[in-house]
Parts: sequence; structure tokens; C-alpha cells
Amino acid sequence: MTGVLVTGGTGRTGSALVELLRGSGVLVRVASRHPSATDPDAVRFDWADPATHPAALRGVDRVFLVPPVESVDPLPLVDPFLAEARRLGVRRVVLLGSAIVLPNAPSALEMAARVRAQPGWVVLRASGFMQNFLRPHPVGERIRRDGEIRTAAGAGRVGWIDARDIAAAAAALLADPGAAPGDQRDYLLTGPKALSYQDAAATITAHTGRPVRVVPIGVDEQAAHYRAAGASAEFAAAIAAVEDGIRAGREDRVSTAVLDLTGRPPRTFAEFVQEHATEWAEDDLPERGSAR
Repeated sequence: MTGVLVTGGTGRTGSALVELLRGSGVLVRVASRHPSATDPDAVRFDWADPATHPAALRGVDRVFLVPPVESVDPLPLVDPFLAEARRLGVRRVVLLGSAIVLPNAPSALEMAARVRAQPGWVVLRASGFMQNFLRPHPVGERIRRDGEIRTAAGAGRVGWIDARDIAAAAAALLADPGAAPGDQRDYLLTGPKALSYQDAAATITAHTGRPVRVVPIGVDEQAAHYRAAGASAEFAAAIAAVEDGIRAGREDRVSTAVLDLTGRPPRTFAEFVQEHATEWAEDDLPERGSAR
């Protein structure tokens, strides 16, 4: 088929992208490790199983590429996929990269460079997801359970972005197979304003009535929290160390890329909170010490 392969097609960004593309009449193949039996265009795809790559790519001319999650070294898994996409003549790959670079993870930068080097292929460097403040992300879980955000980022700010705005930006690049690729190969995607965790906590409190406090902690303690949530020791250490960069101001930036690509501004954090207000409600939480 001539259409779009969406890897990570059942994730937050991928599922929103699938909905947008199909709503515009675009043929979409949804790739995931556990494809839906009710979707005739779903296909099994596993980064760790290169045998699943050719079948997923065959017949498509555009790809939304979500690299392996929770990996500090994604290139060995992604590189054979990129080579197969080039061999099959895929005209456009849109890589969901990150504006926030993990420490000691050079292969993520090399992966993005290889995508940019291919004519018509594009990298989206997304800032921190607003969805991190929702379950099942550890930050969202703690807000829900304890009414607190534990962070080593101090008062550092991040240009938090809604995953749906990332999907809209990707859709603008993937919907039309005949669109001229242009010269830009790299887009920084952010929300309209950079916010600290203190700003985020105050916004949630103001719009939901649920008091949320910020508890300063160290990087090592943060890494321990991520390990307890199921992350590998290597990834937990890397993601916790990112907060040093946030504290130093390296993620305090915003761009107009969502507006430029989609014609509308990205959602504000206040809009996001209002839409998801019930996610932080205390009404159905168990009393402390009680069984659930």
C-alpha cells in the first residue's frame, strides 16, 4: 500500500497520529508488538526482532519512527530498519526525537544525524511531554497518589508540549505524499511557554483544587525512584541526570514550530490541565493505610 507506517502506533503520540491521518483519508499501517486483531492494517513490529521490519515497511512510502523507548543506545536496533527503509525507497521518515538529550547517549544523536542526512527525511525534537504529569508516568503516579512532585530540577523550566501537538506536527509532514520536503530537516517542538515544576504544580492546584507540592530531591534519589518504577539502572540514571540540565536552564526554550507546521498554536499547560482535571481528583483515592 502507498501510505504511512506508524511505529509505536498504540502509544500516546502514535495513536493520536493514526487518528489524525485516518481522519484525513490517509492509509495507515499501525505497527506495534501486540497488533490489534480488529485492525486489518495492524502489523506486528518489534525493534528487537529485525525479521519484523521488512513486512512492516513493504509497500509504504512514509514512516513515523518512534525509536525504542527507555534506551540510551537505540542506534544498533534502529540502523537496520533505516537501511531497509532506504533500500525500499521510503521517501519520507519523520523521526520522533527528543530536545532533551540523555547524558552519555551519543547514539541517539547519531541516529538523528542519519535521518537528517537522507533527502526528504525529518527529525522532530520534542520537549518534555505534558502527559508525563498523568499516570502511568512516575511523575503522574506520584501526583495522583501523594499530591507531590519530587524533582532535582530546582526552578529550571521546560517547554512542555502535549503529545497531540507533536502528532499534529507529524501529520502535517506525513499526510501528503506529494508535498515538497523543503530544506528544513529538523524541528524543535515545544509548548507555548516554558514552565518549572513549581509552575506546573501551581497550575494543577489552581485548576483542579487538588493541592500539589514540589519536593526538592537529589539526582541519586530521583534515579532510585525511576528504578523502583521499573526502569533499568542505566536508563534511570540517565533520565534523572537530565534534571541537572533542566536546573541549569538548558531546556528553557520555546519554538513556533507547531504553529508553523499546523497553522495553530500548541496547547497551553493550563488547557491540558483543565481537560484532564479528573486525573488528579482525590475523590476515589483510598484512605492512607487502607487496602485497595
